[in-house]
Amino acid sequence: MQNLLFGVSLVIISFCSLFAENWNQFRGPTGQGHASTVLPQQWSPESSNLRWRTPIDGKAWSSPIQVDNQIVVTNARTLNDGSSIELEVISLDGETGQFLWNKRLFSYEEMPRIHRKNSYASPTPFFDGESIYVHFGNLGSARMTKSGEVLWKKVFDYSPVHGGGSSPIIYGDLLLFSADGASDPSIYAINKHNAEIVWKKRRSSDTKKNFSFCTPLIVPRGMGKQIISPASEFVFSYSLEGRELWKSKYPGGYSVVPRPVFHNGNVFVSSGYDRPTLYAIRTDGTGDVTDSKTLWKTSKSVPRNSSIVIVNDLLFMAADNGVVSCLDYKTGSTHWIERVGGSCSSSLLHSSNIIYLTDETGKTFVFRAGKKFEAIAVNDLGERTLASLMAWDETLVIRTADAIYRFGKL
Repeated sequence: MQNLLFGVSLVIISFCSLFAENWNQFRGPTGQGHASTVLPQQWSPESSNLRWRTPIDGKAWSSPIQVDNQIVVTNARTLNDGSSIELEVISLDGETGQFLWNKRLFSYEEMPRIHRKNSYASPTPFFDGESIYVHFGNLGSARMTKSGEVLWKKVFDYSPVHGGGSSPIIYGDLLLFSADGASDPSIYAINKHNAEIVWKKRRSSDTKKNFSFCTPLIVPRGMGKQIISPASEFVFSYSLEGRELWKSKYPGGYSVVPRPVFHNGNVFVSSGYDRPTLYAIRTDGTGDVTDSKTLWKTSKSVPRNSSIVIVNDLLFMAADNGVVSCLDYKTGSTHWIERVGGSCSSSLLHSSNIIYLTDETGKTFVFRAGKKFEAIAVNDLGERTLASLMAWDETLVIRTADAIYRFGKL
């Protein structure tokens, strides 16, 4: 254990700078939806700033990541008239959109049951600067080189409801993912080099609906770090060694999807289904902090699926019905609320005081990150999507049900 965690303290400072240029995970280098460059605000399938469009055969809602000069996505293809499935990783040349390599990792003769809105390849990959890590829930995980060589692959047996959804994250030598299924809801920490389980922590909760799909987030705690991991009915904090530090309850919450966001010592968590509530919680507690560390909560137009973003002390969120809100992060008071788009599942993206929101029809709504609502543009690709946007330098990469696009100055 000590050897596995030896590098963790050494990479804390260099971790963010290492990935400053790579959109290396779900929601980018910080895991919280922030891009450091100026991104295009207008585009269309016929616009002059379309660099390329590459059709993708299959169905998957994982978001693209950048691996140096490549764009990497996971994918699922059905075979034999839809009775079986293959799970794969695809690499595209970032400049041209051409296929570089394709690696089929897992196949199943019978299609596992998933929610009609989900896909068999919904978790987003992670790139740690050396290797690519992919996760298909209980259908398989793998570590690969940048050229597509498989270093290991392994199936972790648990019982998800509605399929997989939690994306993997890397910290030091640990690969972390949530496994909140029908029974034995847990979070795993495995050795990223060889896939051996370092620790597995069962949730200290007793709820009727155990299943959730949330991606963990690493945040500061004193001089060290903690793992924030929302699950059904509780958000948990764990040490890097797997010790539960604190938990906070959101009664009745389950099927939690939005990734938490951290800002100025507070974590912001949606409780998921049925009626989502957003909680602001201090992260410096110990034990059950439900009553002692909850700063505020609101149930007004809170997302079940989309992750929030915080810009200059303003909190932006998009409810599933396309209603967007701007709140004061300190108090939860509302600055404005507007119906912007249709049904939303993808997470918000921020760049240069501009917010991007893509709805499920393929329309991306662009608006100012301010205390007053100011719409800038609506960009319609006319193709369904649940994936979140990826930023690469001054360009946007967008995955739809039919293709991957890259928009930006030529």
